[in-house]
Amino acid sequence: MKVNSEGVSSSRVYLPAGQNYPCLLDFFIGNFPHIDASEWEARFAEGLVFTQEGEAVAASDAYLPNIHLMYFRRLAREPELPFEESILFQDEHILVVDKPHFLPVTPSGLYLHQTLLNRLKKKTGIQTLSPIHRIDRDTAGLVVFSINPNERAQYQNLFRDRVVKKVYEAIAPYSEDLIDKLPMTYQSNIQESEHFLQMEEVEGVANTDTYIELIEVNTPWAKYRLTPGSGKKHQLRCHLNALGIPIRHDQIYPILTPYQEYDLDFSKPLQLLAKEMYFKDPITHQDRVFKSQREILSF
Repeated sequence: MKVNSEGVSSSRVYLPAGQNYPCLLDFFIGNFPHIDASEWEARFAEGLVFTQEGEAVAASDAYLPNIHLMYFRRLAREPELPFEESILFQDEHILVVDKPHFLPVTPSGLYLHQTLLNRLKKKTGIQTLSPIHRIDRDTAGLVVFSINPNERAQYQNLFRDRVVKKVYEAIAPYSEDLIDKLPMTYQSNIQESEHFLQMEEVEGVANTDTYIELIEVNTPWAKYRLTPGSGKKHQLRCHLNALGIPIRHDQIYPILTPYQEYDLDFSKPLQLLAKEMYFKDPITHQDRVFKSQREILSF
């Protein structure tokens, strides 16, 4: 793996035997049809495709099977995110970060440099960082990274085995009908919907559960504490929406709004915060307690 000056890691591709391409450019065009040919031409021209030894290769170079080549992504334009993450804890095993709203954790789509992972690689110089759990781009709060690749699985297993306690805070509408039922554990069966961005509740055995508590009220809004027992995509957003109290400024539930690629509206962050996290460290065997220093908007 090679890292550029912005902390972005390269990707690797294998050139298999038994394939006949006139040159390297034809191989990349044929194997990455979602990327325009002109984009690959630009990457070759800028030296963004190279051998494992770091030597740039040309688009016209002959196809050589049974080798690996490395390449960097290139974005003509990327949304600027004027918010800073803060490091809450670091030892030789993990890095715990307080993430702002709007910042993706890992590169995807329009985001490459403006991601939490690449910002941290550049800030710390640790190129082996890897997030051990997921958090939505729209959600602020705690994110844990593994530092050593050979320890990563042990930390990831904590989340797989559901032995990490995570506590969120959210601002959503105050509901007279719901208030007498709180605190409560809400359960449902959540599956992917026809639209890849949204999850939906369907009939069947529950595969998600969230413990919901009321923290304070300032009508028409209320602040809730959410403790998920499971970790499905959009679980908290989907559950509160199903209860008739969608999270404030949610752009996906109940109505999917058009996606803003650039010129984002930073005045309405999703009012969901990953506030607390508790687990026993599988390497040091210490009890870990982390709390976000961020606050969702006041009423």
